[in-house]
Amino acid sequence: MLRRLGLFFLAILAVAPAAPAAPAGTTSVWKVSAPDGRGTLYLAGSSHALRSTDYPLPAAFNRAFDLSDALAMEVSPADASRMGAMLEKRMTYPPGQTLREHVDPRTWEYLRRIAVRTPAQEARLLRLRPWAVAMRLEAPGRSEFSGGLGLESYFQSRAVARRKPTAGLASLEDHVRVFSGLGDRDAEAVLLVSLIDHPRSPETAARGTAAWRRGDAEETWRVTNARFRDFPAMGERLLAARNRAWIPRIEGWLRSGRTWMVLAGAAHMGGPEGLLNLLRARGWRVEQM
Repeated sequence: MLRRLGLFFLAILAVAPAAPAAPAGTTSVWKVSAPDGRGTLYLAGSSHALRSTDYPLPAAFNRAFDLSDALAMEVSPADASRMGAMLEKRMTYPPGQTLREHVDPRTWEYLRRIAVRTPAQEARLLRLRPWAVAMRLEAPGRSEFSGGLGLESYFQSRAVARRKPTAGLASLEDHVRVFSGLGDRDAEAVLLVSLIDHPRSPETAARGTAAWRRGDAEETWRVTNARFRDFPAMGERLLAARNRAWIPRIEGWLRSGRTWMVLAGAAHMGGPEGLLNLLRARGWRVEQM
């Protein structure tokens, strides 16, 4: 559960009732290649939690997988199996410290009104750091959306069945430190963003999912980035900074002689420093499938 929760929050992308199937050539899958045709990679924008009714996927996703020799995701399967234990260690305060001491009293009272129903719930919240509380607020809960139906789970199962190698875009430590590395002030700001946006507007969620389904990378990025309009440093930390860090590894796979499918949250594709623009700026040809 903690592993899926962490992946879900790192994704940020909202999920909602799926839009009608997109026409060919307008899905969140791009072919990346060298101008001379040497070196090919398929970059796929992921939705990390879906419903059973969201399948079958647009055909371009499975076509990219079938044309690839190996699969990369934000977190490798080996690291993902350890994510829950690492999150558990990082998300709680040491004995003798509580959330109430690390946030503004108004933040704590607002959180209590929204999330506390019993003394036991309050006791659990007091042990958590602000970003960990935000994860709990962001998680799909009992909704019909499931991380087990997300694209990572789906393609990891296919990779195991086809005996394709898998890898991660970054280390587990890099992923966890996106949140665990926050100071008190920024961690509280992450919590406030989640509190203000809780519960998520169905219209905003639908807008994000529809953009993912039809392959509108810029709209997907705008939906996500808008959540951090009052906290742009976190939008930079979640998206642009990680995109820049991933580019050398992606270019290594492009030059490896193998064809890779790289699956990353759809919000990482668009924007001025999205993966698509960063790759184009470095001379790679990017074509939507």
